[in-house]
Amino acid sequence: MKTIRESIDLSSTGVRPSFHMITSEVRDIVARSGVQNGICVVYSHHTTCSVMTQECSFDETYTGLEYLQQDLLDIFESIIPTCRKEGQYMHPGPVLTEFSAKHGEDKPQTLNTDAHLRSVFLGRSETIVIADGELDLGKFGHIYFIDFDQTCARTRQVQVQIMGE
Repeated sequence: MKTIRESIDLSSTGVRPSFHMITSEVRDIVARSGVQNGICVVYSHHTTCSVMTQECSFDETYTGLEYLQQDLLDIFESIIPTCRKEGQYMHPGPVLTEFSAKHGEDKPQTLNTDAHLRSVFLGRSETIVIADGELDLGKFGHIYFIDFDQTCARTRQVQVQIMGE
């Protein structure tokens, strides 16, 4: 059995949640792997990000989000409002704020509780079957990486691990 691991680098805007369709990049990694039958795990170690499979909505809002993406954000906004001020959520507390400052993050960058909570709901990974050398995404499936953190632009990394024969 083979195991292959690669990463995809992405940039988020920080202005609003960033959605990145990464289907073609993951397909390229699968093709390079030579694995015909196995699994492909696409995941993020960033705790304010998620990976999901969903169909492409094609229609876009004026801000460039697909309609399904905007609908998802609207639902999240109603159950997990965007963190707009200190004290809106218990997190971040004084210990985390001090820890973050020692690691180069200023106070406004720690006000991303909504991003952490949204990531928990969607999860940070997807496992996709590889059959006959192809991702088994169905007729309409695509892979998306979402950075829910709106506090600043960041460079993000998606990990892709393939196991199979």
